[in-house]
Amino acid sequence: MANKSKPKVNDRIPTKPPGMSQERFERLVKETQSPFKGFRKVIYGAVGVSGLLGAFVFFTQLLAGRDVETALPNLAVQMAVIGVAVLLFWLEERGKGDE
Repeated sequence: MANKSKPKVNDRIPTKPPGMSQERFERLVKETQSPFKGFRKVIYGAVGVSGLLGAFVFFTQLLAGRDVETALPNLAVQMAVIGVAVLLFWLEERGKGDE
């Protein structure tokens, strides 16, 4: 008895509907393969900018000598936020060739 399995969703080859340009069809196929990619990149950018702003504030507090014992750990947290945002953005860009 032959083992016939259903094709997986990713195995199917989409066909272009009549009346749609090839360029638009390819863009839509890429969007279905990695949904919300643009939105994720905007979020990573916003988080990175937020981290930069926080790092600037805490760095200036350190330079002024105000609340050094609390400003230093907060600066470290902001630097970690920046690092995570940059890493996620980089990984998102690196995945570009997979599409």
